[in-house]
Amino acid sequence: MSETENQRARIKGVFSSEKIAKVGAGATVRKTTQTMYWFAEEDEQGVITIQPLNPNYVPSGPKQEIPKEEFLEQYAPEPEFYSSKVYPSIRKLNQTIAKAERHRDNGDTYSAEYEFGHALRVDEENIRANFGLGLTYLDRGETGKADNIFQRLIKMEATFEAEHKHLFNDFGISLRKNEMYDQATEYYAKALELSPADENLHYNMARACFAKADIQNTVEHLRTALRLNNNLDIAKKFLEYLKKNKLLPQNISGAEPKVSD
Repeated sequence: MSETENQRARIKGVFSSEKIAKVGAGATVRKTTQTMYWFAEEDEQGVITIQPLNPNYVPSGPKQEIPKEEFLEQYAPEPEFYSSKVYPSIRKLNQTIAKAERHRDNGDTYSAEYEFGHALRVDEENIRANFGLGLTYLDRGETGKADNIFQRLIKMEATFEAEHKHLFNDFGISLRKNEMYDQATEYYAKALELSPADENLHYNMARACFAKADIQNTVEHLRTALRLNNNLDIAKKFLEYLKKNKLLPQNISGAEPKVSD
């Protein structure tokens, strides 16, 4: 089978599952069947991930992996439901978010806020829309509203997935620039739980720690970043700055990573 044929064979679309439940008690007990709809997708390794559809017909909420044999046995394809309900809803949602992002890029933050808000009424857990609204509030310096979005994002693991890396980085930098240092360090700490070997996350955490005057953790994260990637020049320059200004804590032991002159 060619690579193209293999890609075509992957599972992707809307599927339904049925759950039988008992209602009532004693002589009045009866069985009811509840139908659930899911968006399912198979990756290159053959792992199938399912995500429930919300009442607005868009995939929303936590994803879960399911064995292929179990999936094929318990889930039925719903191609007509996908084409008539789900695809148009996803398409409209993405258009709304794209419109909001254009408004934000053009500095029209109030129109951006309106469109992001509309998107979140369709899917309150949409990562792209949450990031966009949070960034819009940070653009305006509305840190209280931005903190509400931060509290929502920090609870969702999808926030830190690779597909959201660009928005993730922008949001972390904006938190720091708006002097939301506690949120920034909590944000990067959560990200590091999921990606402990990401040198850029360690560097960004160092920046956030430095803003809080936490020099001990600043240096530790810089050194970790350089252990992971000794060619990370911005981390070298930051560490050199700390050395020149005699800001290195005396209780940090061990050889320093080599820095440029």
